[in-house]
Amino acid sequence: DGGIDHVLIDEAQDTNPEQWEVAAAIAEEFFAGAGAREAKRTIFAVGDTKQSIFGFQRADPQAFVDMRDHFARRAREAGMEFATVPLQLSYRSTRAVLVAVDAVFAQPVTGAGVALEGGEIRHESFRTGEAGMVELWPPIAPRASEPREAWAPALAVEPGDSPRRRLAERIAGEVARWLGEGAMLESQGRPIQPGDVMILVRRRNSLVDELVRAFKAHDIPVAGVDRMVLVHQLAIMDLVALGRFLLLPEDDLTLATVLKGPLFGFDEEALFALAQPRRGTLWAELRRRGHENPLFGAAEAELTRLAARADFAPPYELFAELLSARGGRSRIVARLGPEAEDPLDEFLAACLAFERTHTPSLEGFLHWLEAGEQEIKRDLEEGAREEVRIMTVHGAKGLQAPIVFLPDTLQTPTRTPALLWLGDVMLWSPRVDDDGSLAATARDAARAARDAEHRRLLYVAMTRARDRLYICGYLANRSAPEGCWYRLIEPALRDIAQPVAIELGEGESGLGLRLVCPQERPIKPRSEAAVAIDATALPRWAREPAPPEPSSPKPLVPSAPAEVEPAVRSPFGADDGARFKRGRLIHRLLQSLPDLAPERRARAAAAFLARKVHGLAPAEQDEIARETLAIFATPDFAALFGPASRAEAPIVGRVGDRVISGQVDRLCVLPHEVLVVDYKTNRPPPESPSRVPELYYSQMAAYRAALERIYPGREVRCALLWTVGPRLMELPQAALDRFARGG
Repeated sequence: DGGIDHVLIDEAQDTNPEQWEVAAAIAEEFFAGAGAREAKRTIFAVGDTKQSIFGFQRADPQAFVDMRDHFARRAREAGMEFATVPLQLSYRSTRAVLVAVDAVFAQPVTGAGVALEGGEIRHESFRTGEAGMVELWPPIAPRASEPREAWAPALAVEPGDSPRRRLAERIAGEVARWLGEGAMLESQGRPIQPGDVMILVRRRNSLVDELVRAFKAHDIPVAGVDRMVLVHQLAIMDLVALGRFLLLPEDDLTLATVLKGPLFGFDEEALFALAQPRRGTLWAELRRRGHENPLFGAAEAELTRLAARADFAPPYELFAELLSARGGRSRIVARLGPEAEDPLDEFLAACLAFERTHTPSLEGFLHWLEAGEQEIKRDLEEGAREEVRIMTVHGAKGLQAPIVFLPDTLQTPTRTPALLWLGDVMLWSPRVDDDGSLAATARDAARAARDAEHRRLLYVAMTRARDRLYICGYLANRSAPEGCWYRLIEPALRDIAQPVAIELGEGESGLGLRLVCPQERPIKPRSEAAVAIDATALPRWAREPAPPEPSSPKPLVPSAPAEVEPAVRSPFGADDGARFKRGRLIHRLLQSLPDLAPERRARAAAAFLARKVHGLAPAEQDEIARETLAIFATPDFAALFGPASRAEAPIVGRVGDRVISGQVDRLCVLPHEVLVVDYKTNRPPPESPSRVPELYYSQMAAYRAALERIYPGREVRCALLWTVGPRLMELPQAALDRFARGG
């Protein structure tokens, strides 16, 4: 009737102005009283402006406040109740985490842009009496480097002093210590597991790679990053280069890249010895000199094998065999480290995704992969994965974890949008130095909005923690910028937390802060025991190529046998397109007429045969109808056309090493026997069962064998219905037995 009774708007704080216009239109419909029914109309909007972090999607937290006021005013005008319900009770976080959050955002500089109306940010914990902790680690700063001699030869790989690497190692080492010592998650009364840890970063940079590398170096399961561009991963670059060589072997640079990569392991000396001097292309030289040493020979044999398959094998089959059966994965991981595992898995998944929607060619796949720069978005929350998760704060919204690390708290956003807005007017200023007064005003407003969202992002990050929150960071230089998360958190924790010495690894330590709430609530004993993962070495069969798949037995389709059926002579001529017309018509009548009452069959048969599309003379119609109806009166097989029978019955089963799949024309299952009939159009039909072609005996014997397996203990009787006549002929059991044994 055009009326609307209820509307729910969820996550309203991330709604952009255009979406709010739609909501306002719905509100006008509500409170104007439109609709044919008299009903109490309600609107329920759920949102928290403190968590509006999607400014890049034009989410506007102020719009939430404005529209709330709009709805409140319209409700009052309509004489209806409007309630604003603050959401202060947290079911997620322990008291320690919430006390830290309240202290941080009670500061005016931090609360600006988070509490939009200047109100107090206050939380209550539903999990009272449960253990929790917030810990602030001292920043990891760059070390003073010693100058090297100008001409000192580089004889060994020396890792540079990277604060990011040291912080990643410190975090992974702490988690490894928990797992090794069986440290307890007090509120749950169980040991900490890898899946309890979530690491949240502001943006994806090299810190993420360092974290993944550090966790895998400690043999800690890690889910990797939540997003990756495949073609930017080193392991995938090697596979793409290999694919490019297979498509164009004359490309010397690509082949050199492949040979020096982890798949073949050429060093500078081996590659130089192959390339200089050479008579033609590098590939021709490798084929000519493959016998000179084992390294050349192995590369030449493998590349020749791959080149022979590149034009015929789908991309997934080609690369999956290379990575598994041919040992490519183990060689790549040995060279690039365990962090290469995730990109390789996603690469194979991309192969399958491409083949589902495209012709599976290697050239097409490589073009699709590189042109699209496939960005893989991985659902790290899917399933009960016992892995450390590394995510951006944006990607973690709505998620939670018992233990959360914030590792990049000493950086701030520096970019402003290329396009500036002054009200509804869009401005473009290529450089800050070129800003006029209007552009400067718009840029200041953009920076203020950016910084406010930066602080709301901190609120979201801190409230992802259920039990423990660790705040840490690294310095790119010797000072922390104003407005970074670390400088917003540290003053607040200094008043409520205790100083504590924190080990930073590699012989370093510093003074941090720790806020602890002890476990006071009794813990229910866990009924299930923790299952330890057996990290033994892979068995031998897992490291060997899989044996060839056994060819599945070719299904025997009795109704479409491999042998040629006996020739059929049609009474309607050989070249008029009606060669099998009589047989088809009788087949159709035998399929449909049994579904009708006996007294209606003659009239239905006459009406069907009289259709002009069949082109039958009246005499032909009468003959076919009379002979077909006579079949239903056959005493021995009358049940075939009774209520317990069915037409076009499919039969599928396995008899010995054969799979039987077919469809019989008529099947009847009775309490003590099974009757099966197949229609045949041979003309003239055989006069006796002894003259029935052997092919038909084989078909019916196969049907009988399958039905005996399906209905054990019941006799299966088989018959052929010759449509010429028509005439029903039962096949002797002894003859069927002989063909069931193979002839």
